Amino acid sequence: MAHVLILWLPPVAALGDENIRPAWLRVDDGVIVDSGQDDGWVDAWEKPQDKGADDDRLVALAPAADVPVRWRFYPDAAPAQAAAAARIDTLKDSLGDAAALHIVAGQPAEAGQAVPVAVTTHAAMTAWTEWLGARGLTPAAIVPAAVAVPPPEPDTLWTAELGGEQIVRTIDRAYASDPDLDPLIAGAHDIAPLDPDRMREALLLSVATPPLDLLTGGWKPKRKWPVDPALLRHAKRLFIALVAISLAVPIIHAIRLASDTGRAEDATVAMAKKAGVTAADASAAEAELDRRLAAAGGGPLAFSVPASALYDAMDDTPGVTLKTLSHRTDGTLTTTIAAPRVDDVNKVLLALQARGYRITAQPMAGSDGLQMANVTIRAVP
Repeated sequence: MAHVLILWLPPVAALGDENIRPAWLRVDDGVIVDSGQDDGWVDAWEKPQDKGADDDRLVALAPAADVPVRWRFYPDAAPAQAAAAARIDTLKDSLGDAAALHIVAGQPAEAGQAVPVAVTTHAAMTAWTEWLGARGLTPAAIVPAAVAVPPPEPDTLWTAELGGEQIVRTIDRAYASDPDLDPLIAGAHDIAPLDPDRMREALLLSVATPPLDLLTGGWKPKRKWPVDPALLRHAKRLFIALVAISLAVPIIHAIRLASDTGRAEDATVAMAKKAGVTAADASAAEAELDRRLAAAGGGPLAFSVPASALYDAMDDTPGVTLKTLSHRTDGTLTTTIAAPRVDDVNKVLLALQARGYRITAQPMAGSDGLQMANVTIRAVP
């Protein structure tokens, strides 16, 4: 069931009055089921909300005293062009600062139809939205009350009461009635009261399909996406699962790494034991193996290891030659290299460093003009 609450906004001049009671109507499926000019609109609005209806709407009606309406005719213009022209022409005809005005034009359904244009101020829109917000209300539309009055018969002006406000409707205008000005405006035309039933039908039609909505432009409410509680709960569960997985992955990786490291150390100790080395852990076994290899002149402390690295570095730098070469039991290789240029010597030294060896070098000049260096190379990287 569609529920609509129609609430008349107070005139801007009366918004400061705390005792003001706006008129209201409650409409269910196009039928007026309740009305008043009191605080009963609170219950009228809350009742359908408690039922959880998805199509409940609040439509606020702006008073004609603050929002007069004019109909403009552009017989040869398309609907969109007519609406744009109506806004421009109304702005030209309006008094005051253009930046302070809020001008809204409706769009006719077909070419040649009249274009309704409402004129108010941004100050009035601010005051009404604050008044509604203070009561926790968010309207689906703010419709000028004057636009709901249908056009009169030829040579006649309608007068109709809406929400306690008397409105005059001519062929091309609708505005708040003034007893002193109405006869002057009417001239030779008759001013006749509009039948209340006809006015009620026109009001319901205007609320169902508003010809004008002041909530446009900068006043158009930002769209709020509804949140499905079930979807929100599902998203929370996914987030918790993601956090749990994010924590579990590094923990499992650390456990596996510790387990693999333990197995590797056990294998190292077992291999050392087969070689006759008894050690408490892999580091002690490796140290004992290195000691025995050094004593035997083999392993990484052997002459062939640093010497091979030296020869590889010299192969990459043509012109470098060895003058002397010696090896100590602690794995240190001592050599004297010579080259035509200092840069060639440095290339060899840098190549050795790139292989992870620790070197020291003492440059000197040879008697034959070659550049020489006494180099010490640590056998173990």
